[in-house]
Amino acid sequence: MTKPNPIRKAIRRLLSNLGPGLVTGASDDDPSGIATYSQAGAMFGLSTLWTALVSYPLMVGVQEMCARIGIVTRKGLTGVLKAHYPKSLLYFTILLSVPAIIINIGADIQAMGAVANMLFPAVPAHGASIFFTAFLFVATVLLPYRPIAKALKYLCLSLLLYLIVPFWVRPDAWEVLRHTVVPTLRFDREYLAILVGILGTTISPYLFFWQTSMEVEEADGLQNTVMVDKKLIHNMRQDVDLGMLLTCVVFFFIILTTGTVLYQEGLHEIQTVEDAAAALRPLAGDHAYWLFALGVIGTGLLAVPVLAGAVSYILAETFGWAEGLDKKYYEAPGFYGVLAVSLGLGLLFDFTNISAIQALLLAAMLYGLTAPVLIAVVLHISNNSKVMGSFTNGFWSNAAGFLAFALMAVSAGLLLWFMLG
Repeated sequence: MTKPNPIRKAIRRLLSNLGPGLVTGASDDDPSGIATYSQAGAMFGLSTLWTALVSYPLMVGVQEMCARIGIVTRKGLTGVLKAHYPKSLLYFTILLSVPAIIINIGADIQAMGAVANMLFPAVPAHGASIFFTAFLFVATVLLPYRPIAKALKYLCLSLLLYLIVPFWVRPDAWEVLRHTVVPTLRFDREYLAILVGILGTTISPYLFFWQTSMEVEEADGLQNTVMVDKKLIHNMRQDVDLGMLLTCVVFFFIILTTGTVLYQEGLHEIQTVEDAAAALRPLAGDHAYWLFALGVIGTGLLAVPVLAGAVSYILAETFGWAEGLDKKYYEAPGFYGVLAVSLGLGLLFDFTNISAIQALLLAAMLYGLTAPVLIAVVLHISNNSKVMGSFTNGFWSNAAGFLAFALMAVSAGLLLWFMLG
């Protein structure tokens, strides 16, 4: 008998451990993120590339805390708040989070419809948006959790499209390296708005809720009496590390593409998501145009169920309803009802005068303003031994969490100062 290849065995083991962290990281690069990164590249060239390097350890730290909360408590984030904290904090958290998530859903649906119309002009943008909304709702309701989780994993592959685009662009390698490792800071409203938007769309509050709840779903799917041990925590950390790495690599390449192509051609304003793709066509060719545009649809199909699911978990846990994507719709009517309402409210944005890019950037900035509060909540829970037992934060988790809180708070504070001053 031939011995199994150790490298192949290690890769298989790693892939089998991938789950909520990978999907969470991939869904972070949704059309909202794509719009924000494209605007950053178009407005400021390569000068925001450094944010990808800085964001990675902060994202890993925050999402690892959220995942650990779900594994240890077997509750979602709102469930933990409801059980161990004042109701005022719970309702304040909901008030901060849910409106921004609904705006994000609407912006993503609108962007998907607009891009579908751009690629296939015979398809009306509104009609495409309605189709995507209905398709996602029916698929989420009718399919059990395991096929949904598997489909979301495969949709993560759509993000790889953005890693291909720069091969047609051929940026200056030394300039890319310099802007990646040497931060560029500007203290004006436009730059700070983009900085808060980037931080808000990468360290997004909805991901905190989703990650925590998905770890509970994963644990319940494996074994109802699963014990929390070092191996389980180690596997979770591998999953989170790779998922967040995928996010940062993709958003780095989007800024690289638009910062090289659009900025150098003087195209500094992106009014719609399709503008970003269309502007690439004459400058970088049909390949870049199609890859960029199809990526918007692929990431939207991945992100919208995550966004709507996050709202469902938040409200179901708050009001004590049956919850979970592993349940049939008649077993959790409140959970799926919120999912339907979230998608419906999001679809309404397609029939307003608010452009997709405006809604996308608004959602990203709202996340940037609300994230410091929610990071503080996650930090407190993760350090609360009454909740976490022996699985409270270590030094590095606290360092990453407090640094993320400080960076988000300072950026948001400076933006408010310039906007109100």
